[in-house]
Amino acid sequence: MLKIEHIGIAVKNLKDSNGLFEKLFGQAHYKVESVESEHVNTSFFKVGENKIELLEATDKDSPIAKFIEKKGEGIHHIAFEVEDIEKESKRLEKEGFTILNKKPKKGADNKWVVFLHPKSTNGVLIELCQEIGDCD
Repeated sequence: MLKIEHIGIAVKNLKDSNGLFEKLFGQAHYKVESVESEHVNTSFFKVGENKIELLEATDKDSPIAKFIEKKGEGIHHIAFEVEDIEKESKRLEKEGFTILNKKPKKGADNKWVVFLHPKSTNGVLIELCQEIGDCD
């Protein structure tokens, strides 16, 4: 793994949360994007070398809506940038981690993503991500 790519935070209302985090960080978000496959709207903030992704459900049955219903707003996942997402996914599966999506799928911010089940990572949803164009 190369670095923490971003931290994802589940929010009920993206517009309100953007305002809150703009005050917190002293700057506006740099990108808003919908990810239809995940039923979310996202907003990204750059804080130094790090990124924060806010996630708002667009469907009551989406993973983010279910997360908020169960746990409330808050940290949803930690994403790590990897050099070769398919190779790293296979390595982690061999190490005993549960992979939620065996094949990388398109996520927000021009990334391929794979998720590791929180039951295999001490309760933390882990996202692996790789820039689209860096893998097929």
